[in-house]
This record gives sequence, structure tokens and C-alpha cells, in this order.
Amino acid sequence: MEPPFSHAGEVAALATACSWAVSALAFQAAGRRVGSLPVNLIRLVMAVFLLGTFTWATRGTPLPTDASRHAWLWLSLSGLAGFTIGDLCLFRAFVMIGARISMLMMTLVPLFTTILGFLVMHEVLTPKQLAGMALTIVGVSSVVLERRRDANGRIERLPLTGILLGLGGAVGQALGLVLAKYGMGSYNAFASTQIRVLAGIIGFSVVFTATGRWPRVRAALGDRRAMTSTGIGSVFGPFVGVSLSLLAVQYTEAGVAATLMALTPVLIIPVSMALYREHVAWPAAIGATIAVCGSALLFL
Repeated sequence: MEPPFSHAGEVAALATACSWAVSALAFQAAGRRVGSLPVNLIRLVMAVFLLGTFTWATRGTPLPTDASRHAWLWLSLSGLAGFTIGDLCLFRAFVMIGARISMLMMTLVPLFTTILGFLVMHEVLTPKQLAGMALTIVGVSSVVLERRRDANGRIERLPLTGILLGLGGAVGQALGLVLAKYGMGSYNAFASTQIRVLAGIIGFSVVFTATGRWPRVRAALGDRRAMTSTGIGSVFGPFVGVSLSLLAVQYTEAGVAATLMALTPVLIIPVSMALYREHVAWPAAIGATIAVCGSALLFL
């Protein structure tokens, strides 16, 4: 599909990273109050209403009834991979190891996406794009690999389970992106997101029914602070962020889009410093600079 302007896909991917930086911190706050599983389901339900209102205003229909069978099939599979499996792992990782460290695992998304993009859609990146990806991944990894210390000055140990959950989130997101691009074609990105979200809700409903977690959802709905954070995360996550991510893969290679989206932990730095007064060491600052340089290379 032809982009409306030069580097439209890259701009959408960068905007996605900004949106996800806000949503990651919001969902971290909500998940620590009421648990990651209820937050996962509630934010998708919120997103369905946001997307329905938006598509009704812009397309004249609140539901993607004009989507083809091909779109429904592959976008639904994308939603199950990205939302149900990937985000189920990632949100649990947010609670266990925090938003910034969880994003370390997500720096592998561009690698997984590039491999899957080549296997599924035969996408091949140029040497310049590969160099930009490498610089960005190295820079982001430097940011999130910064050692954390507790109140006594000791280096915090990260639980293996949390790291593995973060990796599961990376694989799920990469697969979700590639399947979404394959299934979406030239179809509307916001309507495509709606299909993915609906599939994610169904997937989580099955999980909640099988594990008997519905009482936790009811309890979470009664926590006003958690619901406020979830609402903010829903706007910047599955509504704006995910829709922008589909625009990104629609207008540029999936691997390039995933690389720019991986800038989220770099963008979290100033927010964490302002809200939580986190100290950022020089290695992390240098890593952020490298990541920005790598991203700039993707725009040249």
C-alpha cells in the first residue's frame, strides 16, 4: 500500500513507541494494584468501545462488518498471538520485573519480526536498514540493561520466570505484527485493530473461564485508581498505539516498524525520572543516544 507521505510508516512507528511508553507505565501501576490478568481483559473491553466510537465517526460503522474473510481469519490469529499470548506474558512481566526491564526482552521483537516477515511475506531489508536496526537494538539494550540497585545499594536479582515471560511477550508481539500485516492488506488500520482486540477478548475470556479468574475482574472494577490507570493505558495502548502500529507495518517493512517501536524503553526514561525520580546512569544515557542515532538512520 502506498504511504500518504514519505516515511509515513516510520513516523507511525515512532508515534507508536511514544504511545506505548505511556501505556506501559499506566498498566504497570494498575497491574500492581489489581493484578495483570484483570487489567489485560478490562483494557481490551475499553478499547473496543473506543475503537467502535472512532470507526463509527470516521467510517460510518461501529464494527468491521466490511472486512473480508481473509482479514477476519489472519487478524483474529494476530489478536490471539499478540494480545492473548504475548500481552498475557508481558503484563505479568511488568508486575514481576517492572516496565523498563520487561522492555529489554522486547528489544528482540525486531529480530523476530524480521525473521517472520521474511518467512511469511518474503520481506528483505536493505543493508542501511539492517545497520539502523542493529544500532537501535544495541542502544535500547544498553538502556534497559542498566543495573538496578535496591535501597541498600545491592544489585537487584531478576527472577528467571519474569525474564522468560518477557521473552514470551516479544515472540507474541512479533508474530502478531506479521500476521496483522499479512491479514490487513489495504484494509483500515483502526478496524483491523478492532478485529484483533475482539479476538483478544475471546482468548482472555477462555483463559478466565478455565482458571476461574472472573471474581478478580469484578474486584478490579471496584478499584478506582486502578481503573483510572487502565483507562489511560487503554487510550494510549490498544486504541491509539496498536492502531498506529498497524499503520506502521502497512506503510513500511515489518522489521523496520518493529525496530522503531522498540524505542519505548528509551522514551520511558524521562517519564520515570519525572514521576518516580529514577536515577539514570551515563551508560543508559549513551545507550539512548545510540538508539536515537539508529532510528534516524532508518529515516534516511
